[in-house]
This record gives sequence, C-alpha cells and structure tokens, in this order.
Amino acid sequence: MSTTASTSSTQSALALSGLASGMNWTAIVSELLQVEAAPETQMTSDETTDQNENAGFQTIGTDLAALETDLKTLSNPSFFQSRTTSLSNPDVASATAGNNTALGTYALDVAHLATNSVQVGTTAAAPLSSTDDVSNVTLSSAGFATPVTAGTFTVNGQSVTVTTGESLQDVFTAIGTATNNAVTASYDSSTDEITLSSNSAITLGSDTDTSNFLQAAELYGNGGDTVTSAAPLGGINLTDTLDSANFATPVSDGGSGAGAFTINGVTINFDASTDSVSDVLQAINNSGAGVTATYDSTDNRFELTDNSTGDVGISMQDVTGNFLAASGLSGGTLQAGQNLQYTINNGGTLYSQSNTVNAGNSGISGLSITATGAGVTNITVGSDTSTIASTIGQFVTDYNSVQSYISSQTVTTTSSTGTVTAGLFTGNLDVENIAFTLRQMMDATPSGGTAGAENLNDLGIASNGNDNTLASPDTTTLDSALTNNLSAVQNLFTNATTGLATTLSTYVNGLTTANTGVLATDETNATSQAKSEANSISTLQSKITNDQTTLDNQFAAMETTIESINTEKQYLDDYFGASGSTAQSAPTAAGSGTSS
Repeated sequence: MSTTASTSSTQSALALSGLASGMNWTAIVSELLQVEAAPETQMTSDETTDQNENAGFQTIGTDLAALETDLKTLSNPSFFQSRTTSLSNPDVASATAGNNTALGTYALDVAHLATNSVQVGTTAAAPLSSTDDVSNVTLSSAGFATPVTAGTFTVNGQSVTVTTGESLQDVFTAIGTATNNAVTASYDSSTDEITLSSNSAITLGSDTDTSNFLQAAELYGNGGDTVTSAAPLGGINLTDTLDSANFATPVSDGGSGAGAFTINGVTINFDASTDSVSDVLQAINNSGAGVTATYDSTDNRFELTDNSTGDVGISMQDVTGNFLAASGLSGGTLQAGQNLQYTINNGGTLYSQSNTVNAGNSGISGLSITATGAGVTNITVGSDTSTIASTIGQFVTDYNSVQSYISSQTVTTTSSTGTVTAGLFTGNLDVENIAFTLRQMMDATPSGGTAGAENLNDLGIASNGNDNTLASPDTTTLDSALTNNLSAVQNLFTNATTGLATTLSTYVNGLTTANTGVLATDETNATSQAKSEANSISTLQSKITNDQTTLDNQFAAMETTIESINTEKQYLDDYFGASGSTAQSAPTAAGSGTSS
C-alpha cells in the first residue's frame, strides 16, 4: 500500500513538473483537449438556438390559443343573438333573456307574489300554574319561556331581590314589601299573565338591575297604574329534553325511546328522555321533508314553513308517540301559500308556483323573470351589442399579439457599429408564412357577404399600414354596424363556408394540431434537436474526461520510466566512473615497482 501511494505521489509530482523528461507535457495535454473540445462551443450554441426556438414556438402557440378562443365564440351564430334586458321598475322584478329571445318590450303586471304555506300549531306550553295560587311555583322550575335569573330588579325605584329557589308568590310579596304595598302583584291562570297594580303610576326597571325577572315576566309599559304581561308566560324550554320542556301535553315516545312521526312522508325519529326540543327541530330541518320547523315563543306555538312557495299543503302523522299532537302541530291550521299571479302584455291571468317566470308558464322563449314585488314594469329585450363589440375588440387584440410577436422575432437589426443581428425566426418560412396567411385572411372580403358588413373594414377595423397588425376598432363604425346590420356582421363571422371566424378557426386549429400541424411539428423538432445536442455535448464531455485521464496516465508513466532510466544511468555512470579510476591507478603502482 505504501509503495502504491509513493508511486502515485511520484507520478503526480512528475506530472506537474515534468522533472524527468524536462517536457511541460501538462500544457500539451491541455492544448490537445482544447482542440478536442472545440466542437462543444458550436454544439452549445446550436442547443441554445433550438431551446429558444422551442420557447418561441410555444409563445406563438399560446397566442394562437387565445385567438382560437375568440374565434370559437365568434363562429357561433347564437352568440350574435345574445340579449340584454332593462326594466322600467326594477322593484317589481328582475329579468334575463336567452339567445334568440324575441326583441321587444313586455309589460309585466304582478298582482301578488308567491308565498310559502305555513302550518301554525296550537298553544304548546303549559301555563305557569293551573290556578291563581303560585305559592308552589318555584322560579327555577317554572315554565317561563325565558328562565328567571337571580339578582335584583327595580319597582318604583325600590330594589327587589330574588333567588331562583323561591316561589313566584315570594316575589310578589317582596314587591309589596319593597314598595310599602304601593304596588301589588297577582297571577291570572286563565290568561297565564302577571299583573302589577297601584293607585299611581308604576315605574319598572333601572340600569342597575341584575335579575331579568321583569323581562321574563314580560312586564313592560311604564307610566300606567296597571302593568300586565305582554303575552302568556308559559313557554317551551328548547334546551330541555322533550319530557321536561313544559309541554301542556306531555310528550311520549311510546315508552321505548323510539318515537317517530312523518312530515310530507319523511320519518323523523326521537327519544323523549334524551332529545331536546332543539334536537327535534334540527332533525326536521335537516331532513328531506322540505319544511323549516320553528318555535314562536311570543305566541307559544310551533310552526312548519314550506321551503318552496305556492299553494301546497303539508302532510304529517304521528307514528309512535305523540310529538305532533303534543306540539300542537297536528291540531293547528294550514295557512296555505299563494301562487304568483301576473299578466304579460295585458293578456290572460297567469300563475306560477314560484316567483320565477320562464317559458314554461309565460310562453316567451328564453325570457326568465324573477318577481320581487307587486306592480307593473316594462321589460325591454334588446341585442347585447356591447358584449359582441367587446369580443370583436378582444379578437383584434389577440390577433395583434400573434403578429407583433412574430414580427419581433423575424426582424433583422443593425447596430450603430454596423453589426447585423438576425431575429430568432428570421428566414423561418413556416413562421413567416403564418404571419402572411393570417394577414391575408384578415384583409380579405369573403364571398357570400352581406351589404353593410362585407369585411373588417366595414366594422371600423383597418390595417395600420406599417405591419401585419390591425388598428383598434373605430367604435362609432362598429356600433353602427352592430345596431343597423347585425345579421350582416353575423354572416361575416359565422358563414359556414366563408365566415371569417369559421375559416380562421380551421386554419389556426390546423397549425396547432398535434403530429400534423406545422407549428406543433416545428416545436416537436426543436425539442428533439435540443435534446440531441445535449446528448452530443454530454458524450463529448465524457470522451474528453476519459482522454485526459488516459494522456495524464501515459505521460506520468513516461516520466516514471525516464526517471527510472535516469536512475539506472546515474548508477552506471557512478559505477563505471569509479571502476575507471581504479584501473588507471594500478599500472602506476606496477610501473613504480618495476622501476624499483
């Protein structure tokens, strides 16, 4: 291992310095590799060009796609039949008109709107007490629609303290005590109301009150000598379970917790001991029964309101238990909804179950009316020329985007120093032909045209005279053509054979069709060429790397060999140099001896 490392170190040192050969071969290798890498510069340039062309083709394709969207709209005859509506009295209705709705003014007279049917239940809650004696009616368990809270309230400027554990009679006594019996209180079981009486004006409440007793008892109306609850006081506690919510008729689920009833044929299940009143109302509202269930605490009754309008009924039936009977719904009355009643153009009376009028009940194709109030309004249906004009303007804008980009990429520029620079697509016949063909088609006067709009110039759209783009539409000319010659404008764009939008759409679609379209094919080729150049560059770089390794190793081996030869030569030189010296001195010694 140490020998290998030493050899490698020696080769590295020799490779860097060329000490053995005296040759700067690292510079030679570098020059050889530079010559070998010379084609990479052109390859990279070609790859960049291909990538830029690919991006350029994509930009042209994107611009053509935007133009194609406009052409798709403008080649559709029904687009030119689009309508607008205006109403003389928008408080009566709103309206929209579909394509091909007959132009004109329609007089709408709404007698009355459609309304919802409502099933109004009978009184549901039990009164606070079945007798006038309320000495056993504890505030905490009394059936107030709004539970009483502990604290203080004020009568004639005097503070009255209540706790939820005391009886209603205790509160009455406390009122008398606080006012020195100037105010007395009583309860009438026949009306389920509390009455405060005095020989003088009664003043109730203050900003410092902490109990809601006066509000729960619905005692309002300062200034009189008698104040009576504004409504019966017994109410349903929506958060309590059904069997303890103060129903006048106790709710039963049949004794098994599997109570059930149907509304409009949809079954609602309940458990009287675990489900609250709110739970049942929510179950009704979330079901498919098509009604909204509510509780009116003021009138102490449940209501079912049909979710849809019109003169329709609401069916219901207790299946297991008696929720519908106990809530008063099944014994209530149906306030039937009304159908919308209206006339159009002073014709016969028409009806609609909803407040929306369409062709099915008005006989006017494409006209949709939503009635919002009783009264008369004139609905004027006209051609939607503003939308048509806007779309034509966008068509010109998107056409100009295509031409402007192509022009910017095919122009040749000359710098101040005389350097000529060609555009990305200069000399590209496919791209230049696209610009030429589009310009030619836009300038043409198609056969089969109609007087008043035979070409774009008749719409106030003219060539700007400098390049392939068009000037923005002259609004006066365009609006006049759309107002006075709409059918001719439609024919100019939509004629099945010669229509401008029709033929342009066919041409543009042909350019971008995958595998066959000229633009799509050019983009594919540019992508393929860029990939090919990238692969060639990668292959060349790999070869250069391998060649450098090979040359470095070969020259390093040469250095090692030369170093070895030099070492051996030095050894021989040293050896033979030493032997020569010995040979020369021996005869001198012999001669000396002979001489002696």
